[in-house]
Amino acid sequence: MSERGLVHSQRPPGRPIGFQRWRDLLFLHWRLPAEVVRPLVPPALELDLWDGEAWVGVVPFTMRDVSPWWSPSVPWISNFHELNLRTYVKGPAGSAPGVWFFSLEAARLAAVLIARMGWSLPYFWAAMALGKEGDQVHYRSRRRGFGGPAHFSADYTLGAPLAPPLPGSLEFFLVERYVLYAMGSGGALRRGWVHHIPYPLRAVTLSALDESIRAASGLGSPGAPCHVVASPGVDVDIYPLEMIDAPA
Repeated sequence: MSERGLVHSQRPPGRPIGFQRWRDLLFLHWRLPAEVVRPLVPPALELDLWDGEAWVGVVPFTMRDVSPWWSPSVPWISNFHELNLRTYVKGPAGSAPGVWFFSLEAARLAAVLIARMGWSLPYFWAAMALGKEGDQVHYRSRRRGFGGPAHFSADYTLGAPLAPPLPGSLEFFLVERYVLYAMGSGGALRRGWVHHIPYPLRAVTLSALDESIRAASGLGSPGAPCHVVASPGVDVDIYPLEMIDAPA
C-alpha cells in the first residue's frame, strides 16, 4: 500500500453483479480548499486530501455494454454517455479510499432511474453527445427534466500516451479509484467496489471548456482545471453495494 492508502485494483471477494465498458474518458480536476468541500460530504466520510487540499473532478465518458451478470447487454439501454462530478474520500476511520459523487448525468433515462433506486446515486437525465474526428474530441451535455439547469461543453485534442502513474503520484491519486460511496435511505452509508486494469492515459490539450456542473452542486470556481488527462477506457466488473458501519 502506498503512503496515501491507494493501491492498484485488487479483485474484491465474491462475484461481480455486472459488467461495463468505460470509453473515451476525460478527467478534469480542480483543487479547492477543504473547508469548501467538507460541508457537501457526509460526516461519516473523511476527505482524501492532496497536500492539504481537496480535489473536485468532472469526468465525461461513454458507457458501453452495460449489463447484469445474468444477461447480455441490450443496445437500446446498455450504451449511453455519462458525466460525473466527484471528490475523493476515505471511509469511516480512514478506510478504503474512494469517490463521493455530487452528481452524475446520463443520457439514458432508464439508467438514471435504475441508478437512483438501486444504487442511491444522484443521477440526472441529460441530453449528451460525443464527437470524434481523429484525435479531436467534443463532449456536450445539458441536464433536462428534474435537478435544475446544468451544462457541460469541452473540446480537446488527444496527445501522446503517458507512462502509467505510480502509487504516490498525483495522477494515481486522481484516477485510480476503485470504491464508491453512497448514502442510502435513512442515512445508511453504502460502499461499492469496481475492478479494472489501471487506466491507460493520454495527454490532453484542452481548447474550450464551458460548464456549470460544479456550480450546480455549490462547487463553482473560476479558472481552468489544474489537471487534465484522458483515457481510451477500461472494461469494468461491478460489485454489489454493501452497508458499512459509520461512527455515531
